[in-house]
Amino acid sequence: MALQFGRLLGLFMFCSVLIAGNGQLLSPNFYDRSCPDLLSIVQSEMRRAVAAERRMGASILRLFFHDCFVNGCDGSVLLDDIPGLFVGEKNAIPNARSLRGYEVIDGIKARSSLGGPSWTVQLGRRDATTASLNAANTNLPPPNGTLDDLISLFVSKGFSAREMTTLSGAHTLGFSRCVSFRPHIYSDADINPAFAAQRRQGCPVAAGIGDDNLAPLDPTSPAGFDNAYYQNLMLRRGLLRSDQELFNGGSQDSVVMTYSNNAAAFRVDFAAGMEKMGGMGPLTWPSGQIRLDCTRVN
Repeated sequence: MALQFGRLLGLFMFCSVLIAGNGQLLSPNFYDRSCPDLLSIVQSEMRRAVAAERRMGASILRLFFHDCFVNGCDGSVLLDDIPGLFVGEKNAIPNARSLRGYEVIDGIKARSSLGGPSWTVQLGRRDATTASLNAANTNLPPPNGTLDDLISLFVSKGFSAREMTTLSGAHTLGFSRCVSFRPHIYSDADINPAFAAQRRQGCPVAAGIGDDNLAPLDPTSPAGFDNAYYQNLMLRRGLLRSDQELFNGGSQDSVVMTYSNNAAAFRVDFAAGMEKMGGMGPLTWPSGQIRLDCTRVN
């Protein structure tokens, strides 16, 4: 069953109030009997959230990625700290003051539109009962990572270098904070001078000043799902150092060129990458639980 992109953003089942089956395998039809209106409810709630704030679609997509790449797609990123038991992922360096959308997921529970590809979502996963600040700090790609850093991290998660470049295309949506792109716009040579000057206007060189000021990851069409992200990389207009590393005389230049010229190929490959990422370490019965409150264990 192919689900539209907007609908998918809320479907990754970070938490659910539904009763999971006795060891039933994940399936696109998992909730057909227990909650036949699930998909329409999720779609409605995500459309409402995105209509209220256009950035929210990108934020939920990023929240999904930051959950799956730590300990699998288990909703651990949603958990608040439990003193004496664990320090959670919300205040990890890649997440603190940056990751957004918790309240949308908490509001959805088991209940997004951006024009984009469709893919199959396997449903029926359960929620983690623990989280790890350290795992979030070490398993998420840094904004200033080199191409070798990025490839190594994605390969360790079972993704090829090409799939890494494909999934980086999620940066066709959303914004980044000045603190994340400051090193690139002030220190790097592989950046369009006019673009760097434009970004410097909202991001002072001094650390601590304007750290939370935002700039679009895709300055051409920040609210639309398209291949402009790759076209910008070819013009040396990547906002993050880790973005521009994908087109900087290395092994991924040809992939960037392909996607820059072929939006359809990007959409197909992105859908496949998202489907694969959704299968990273999902919890099924009897592991995990179904949280009644996304932020805490039952």
